[in-house]
Amino acid sequence: MSKYTKRMLRKVLRFIVGFFNLGVPLKVVLLLLIIFTGTAIGITYSKTMNSVGGKEEYEEAKRYIELKNIIVDNYIGVADRDKMADSAAAAMVSGLSDKWSYYMSADEYNTYQQYSSDEYANIGMSLKKNDSGGFEVVSVNYDSAAAKAGLTPGMVIQSIDGVKVADMNIDDVRTIIRSKMNTSFELGLGGKNTITVDCSATYQSSVNYRLEKTMAGYVQIYDFEAGTAEDAIAAIEYLLFVDAESLVIDLRGNSGGLYSEAAVLLDYLLPNYDMFIEVDNAGKEKVFKSDGMCIDLPTVVMINGGTYGCAEIFAKVLQEYGKATILGEQSMGNVQAQETFDLEDGAAIRLSTKMYLTAMRTDISNIGVTPDIIIYNSDPSTAGTTLGTTGGQEGTSSTSEDEQLMEALRFLS
Repeated sequence: MSKYTKRMLRKVLRFIVGFFNLGVPLKVVLLLLIIFTGTAIGITYSKTMNSVGGKEEYEEAKRYIELKNIIVDNYIGVADRDKMADSAAAAMVSGLSDKWSYYMSADEYNTYQQYSSDEYANIGMSLKKNDSGGFEVVSVNYDSAAAKAGLTPGMVIQSIDGVKVADMNIDDVRTIIRSKMNTSFELGLGGKNTITVDCSATYQSSVNYRLEKTMAGYVQIYDFEAGTAEDAIAAIEYLLFVDAESLVIDLRGNSGGLYSEAAVLLDYLLPNYDMFIEVDNAGKEKVFKSDGMCIDLPTVVMINGGTYGCAEIFAKVLQEYGKATILGEQSMGNVQAQETFDLEDGAAIRLSTKMYLTAMRTDISNIGVTPDIIIYNSDPSTAGTTLGTTGGQEGTSSTSEDEQLMEALRFLS
């Protein structure tokens, strides 16, 4: 019985005693008791409905409890309630038929958090959200940007470059930090205490490039993290300066990253077009557009099964506008953005909350990009190799064990 209901009953009893002292007829007292009891039950029912989200949710909860009780009371073996609850939660998310959304038990989530903290390798710290809404530093890697800035375990981050993080989840914070990985930025620790983290000294470009003997400019992009677009544009500008006649953009094994970085590079390659569309779970759309400035070179974009996220959107947009020939293997088809939602018992749900469409409203989720020219490497490990196979350090040769690359160069020649 809730505290609220107990208080109501005490008030009713005091009221009844008062009526008897005043000589109120018993039938009136009983009538009032029925009214008050009904009101209390109604209030309790209403509060229960609101606490679970409404009548439909209440009926769903009742169904789950009914099913669980039947199993516990009648199953011949031992029914482990915790395992049953985890399995039920996992099945609920599985019912979405989205392979990128999944449930994690408390133990699985703890392992996931430890693993995902590696995504902070460049800055050198891992975080967790605390009860106050801040993000507590859990660990700091020796000689990292975070360590050099003076961050230590136990410090609580309240803002990033003045933007408060209280209403954010770990994915939001991770995205903001990733967007600043080649710069300096301030972490607010509450009050006027701030720490400046300088990542520029430890920044490593995700772009590799060279001029092939065929006069094709080769640009390999490992991911689309902060700074990638600027580095890729600088690489292409250099290749144009040394008279490159065509481009090979190698996105094989590109793990995606920031859609904003992919948009900047697409803007450089495309004229005044709508490029792609971000759609949130409420159906709100954000359209990424390019301006009128662009370059116009014969271009091949290489992809494979390790290409996903914004790298897939990048390739598909160029394919749909006829600005590049796509060569290689089918990509992964993960162009949705996921967020992690913590549950009260320590478990969590990893849920797709945004999707990305091309300007022509093509959804490649769970499908991927189909190349115009499908070709496989006999030895997958040769993809993107350089020393001793493709041109050496100077790009003076175009002989390679990388069959996909050789086909791209032949196509452009």
